[in-house]
Amino acid sequence: MASRNGVAQRGAVKLDRPVSFRTSSFKSRLPPSQSPGNGSAVRRSSPALFGSAGSKDDHAVPGRVRVAVRLRPRNAEEMVADADFADCVELQPELKRLKLRKNNWDLDTYEFDDVLTEYASQKRVYEVVAKPVVESVLDGYNGTVMAYGQTGTGKTFTLGRLGEEDTSDRGIMVRSMEDILADISPETDSISVSYLQLYMETLQDLLDPTNDNIPIVEDPRTGDVSVPGATIVEIKDQHSFLELLRCGEAHRIAANTKLNTESSRSHAILMVQVKRSVLGREDDVSSENGDPSHLTKPFKPLVRKSKLVVVDLAGSERIQKSGSEGHMLEEAKCINLSLSALGKCINSLAENSAHVPFRDSKLTRLLKDSFGGSARTSLIVTIGPSPRHRGETASTILFGQRAMKVENMLKIKEEFDYKSLSRKLEIQVDKLIAENERQHKAFEDEVERINLESQKRISEVERNFADALEKERLKCQMDYMEAVKELEEKLVSNQKPNHCLVDGKWNGEGPGLSVSKEATELQELLQNEIDLRKMAEEELKNLKGQLGLYTQSEAGGDAEILKLHKLLEEEAQQKKKLEEEIIILRSQLLQSNFEAEQMRRCLDRDGSGNGFTGLDSSMPPVRNSYPKDIGNGQKAPVSTLFEQVGLQKILSLLESEDANVRIHAVKVVANLAAEEANQKRIVEAGGLTSLLMLLRSFEDETVRRVAAGAIANLAMNEANQELIMAQGGISLLATTAADADDAQTLRMVAGAIANLCGNDKLQTKLRSEGGIKALLGIVRCGHPDVLSQVARGIANFAKCESRACTQAKSTN
Repeated sequence: MASRNGVAQRGAVKLDRPVSFRTSSFKSRLPPSQSPGNGSAVRRSSPALFGSAGSKDDHAVPGRVRVAVRLRPRNAEEMVADADFADCVELQPELKRLKLRKNNWDLDTYEFDDVLTEYASQKRVYEVVAKPVVESVLDGYNGTVMAYGQTGTGKTFTLGRLGEEDTSDRGIMVRSMEDILADISPETDSISVSYLQLYMETLQDLLDPTNDNIPIVEDPRTGDVSVPGATIVEIKDQHSFLELLRCGEAHRIAANTKLNTESSRSHAILMVQVKRSVLGREDDVSSENGDPSHLTKPFKPLVRKSKLVVVDLAGSERIQKSGSEGHMLEEAKCINLSLSALGKCINSLAENSAHVPFRDSKLTRLLKDSFGGSARTSLIVTIGPSPRHRGETASTILFGQRAMKVENMLKIKEEFDYKSLSRKLEIQVDKLIAENERQHKAFEDEVERINLESQKRISEVERNFADALEKERLKCQMDYMEAVKELEEKLVSNQKPNHCLVDGKWNGEGPGLSVSKEATELQELLQNEIDLRKMAEEELKNLKGQLGLYTQSEAGGDAEILKLHKLLEEEAQQKKKLEEEIIILRSQLLQSNFEAEQMRRCLDRDGSGNGFTGLDSSMPPVRNSYPKDIGNGQKAPVSTLFEQVGLQKILSLLESEDANVRIHAVKVVANLAAEEANQKRIVEAGGLTSLLMLLRSFEDETVRRVAAGAIANLAMNEANQELIMAQGGISLLATTAADADDAQTLRMVAGAIANLCGNDKLQTKLRSEGGIKALLGIVRCGHPDVLSQVARGIANFAKCESRACTQAKSTN
């Protein structure tokens, strides 16, 4: 036996941004079918590469297995032993025919898709056999390249040759990886590789020798076969791939036999996973009259996952020829049994049998997708020229002929790219937040400008009015003083004696007339003063009217300010509403990331952990463990939710008036409570009290179900169990169990009570407050998941009772 050690590291797949479709079409690269030649002695598969048979679905494409035959040149031993004998094989590569000699006068003729002579180069073998399959893998289809033949006929040379001394000797594995690396984009696409061997019906990891019993898992829904326990290495360049192949070959088991000095004693399987980001356009938007418009819906991000499987089968051998003994004999038996099982499956597929025995061997289970499945398969059968091994050569040729009758249904595997959509939504949310902040700042600046301008105008009007009023008052006062002074002067002059002498006599009429005139003048002056006073009063009234107008204008400015304040309040309310919507959007984004990760993990392995999650599914798993890290070192969604949103804001949404917001908030709290690191923070922030209030006050079934699930998650912590009991939680759970008929709600309540039943200190309270009675009453539901939770709670309670009895006996 030969075996060497080697170590490889696991790799991860990343997708950053979508890219467009490849321009080349898969159908355009597929060769046309070839008609079988005339003649009764010619044996050839009748179905073409693309037959007329209908596909199972709209995306499936029919395609049969392509088979090529390669002749190994004579080695030194055969040149000596068979010097006097002609080769048993005659090739006609131009006609793609092979003639197998029975004796000197009788030949059997066979046709294949390609016939490669002993002089065919490794490059030609790759281009004929493997390159079409590699191109299909790059287009999103699964592909298989497999070598079959007698031991020592060059299968490992054809597939696994590294070509370190001579690059022209590179095999199909190395050349296919060169083409894949040259075609993908490192920024958006990824390649990961696993290297396994099937040794004595045990699947072993060639990259990790300690991993020596890997299970084979088949998806019951899609039929895809996977090996989730295998080491996965991410490939970035050709050098790392060559190192991986060297490490795998060092651990592959080989032995020295009479037929081959380095005979492989195991089947080697190289699995290359290719992930490519593409953009898929949705249907055109139709106009009102039914005609398609020029507008189309936006592209949706997709991920194409394809797989290339390269299988180097161990060579079939006859014990009397190989000389295997002891442990090597057991190895040969296992090899021949697995190859025999493969032949039976191909015979059943070629004959369209109703039953194909794929489960007879682990090899056939691994190759279920390659023969009769959804992969494009190319088979190269290797033969030797020696007439001594004519029987083995004939068996190998007949195997290839039967394989040509097998038809696969090729399908592209596309998945929705949740990560790309999440990044796109995060960018949109950030843009909306930035735009809202800019608009709010601009609005505040505009309000400030209007306030300053209105205050400036009011001050200017008040100053102008005060100046005008002061000038008018001074003017009226001066006029009044002048009028009073003039009247006083006239009064003084009128009080002096005034006598008139006429013709030497005193004329008494003269003074009387003079006084009368003065009185008349005084009356006129007084009337003028009265008129002036009236005019002054009217002008003062006009000024008061103007002052009232200015006051009204000032009041109008105050009304405008009040209006602006009202707009500010409405804007603040709208901002608060937007902030709530942003919190919900962020939590929805993080929840969609988490659900996508959970979906991927569920597909990759069958397991469950410790938390109530996925509360919207028809019947979610009871316990589930949140991953500490997601991807390559990224924080879990719950940790990101704490940092981006904040626990207090999330808890505040539990009291929102919007029912949808409240339901979403309690779902987020339930998912956060599933992680042990968050439970203490939730309880300290009052989250437990809020959940119990929701369970007590709300009659909505969804709120009660999710709140019960959150309490069940918190009840996994022993410290929280006593708090739940202290705040009357068991009574609320019992009441909810009595009122609810929904299986999901009963399952959440049963899970919470079951967690409390595991605490030795709470046994008495559980009895007295009706917890055990409520748990037994839930049995009425009859749902298997609900009954499993009830059984778990009873088991926990029984364990605690047993421990209590044991302690009591030991004390006595």
